Amino acid sequence: MQLQVRLLHCDGGRRVVLVSAREGERFLGSALGEAGDAEEAEDRARTRLLASLQSTGTPHPPRQAVAPATASAPKPLSPPAAEAPKPTPAPTPTPEPPPSPESPPTPVSQEEDPQDWSAELTHLDLQMRRLGWDRDREAIYLQRSFGHPSRDRITVYADLIAYLQAIEALEPGCDPATVAVPLRRADLLDQCNLLLQQLGWDGAMGRRFLEKHLGVSSRQQLKDTDLLRFNMLLEEETLLGNADGPADSGPAD
Repeated sequence: MQLQVRLLHCDGGRRVVLVSAREGERFLGSALGEAGDAEEAEDRARTRLLASLQSTGTPHPPRQAVAPATASAPKPLSPPAAEAPKPTPAPTPTPEPPPSPESPPTPVSQEEDPQDWSAELTHLDLQMRRLGWDRDREAIYLQRSFGHPSRDRITVYADLIAYLQAIEALEPGCDPATVAVPLRRADLLDQCNLLLQQLGWDGAMGRRFLEKHLGVSSRQQLKDTDLLRFNMLLEEETLLGNADGPADSGPAD
């Protein structure tokens, strides 16, 4: 069994670390830890993960099995070119099936990504000058963040924005090999779905919990940092074993 450790967030005196467990290609689970320094945050995440694995009968991995998290495979850059709409025959109206009670909250549709990213890339160049980073230093940070050393391989607009926001929060002269990497929304949503599945909550239960703690009815209304916080709250519920629903919530409205 192998543990993967990743620093997700660094804001002032707050550090958030994600620890994931795998056995070969099989994903066993993950947990978040929050503390004033990265080492303590990692220890908290590790303790949560081991408690969760113990509850499911999975043996504890050894401490020396920790390995750095790997990122997704490289992809070619530049925003995809817009395609001409293809004519399609008029669909035959069919009644929509009711939502499955097993499914997590369904995200609302998002606006289409812009085709022109020149303004964001120009602003990113200005931020690199502010930090005092050359291409080699940026390549180190990109490798840690996305698993490749070139910004030209960023193909998802949300990843570009997360990268830019992370760069804006860094201090001039910082070390690209140690500073926090950007939060990636797709990773946060995947972890959220997994936690909801582990709890066995249906969409109504997930929305009720979201409304109670964060005051919104959809995860798409959350900023990345709020989504991270929501995941941490869900992890606390898994440790409490609240498969029947949030322990501190009343009946849904």
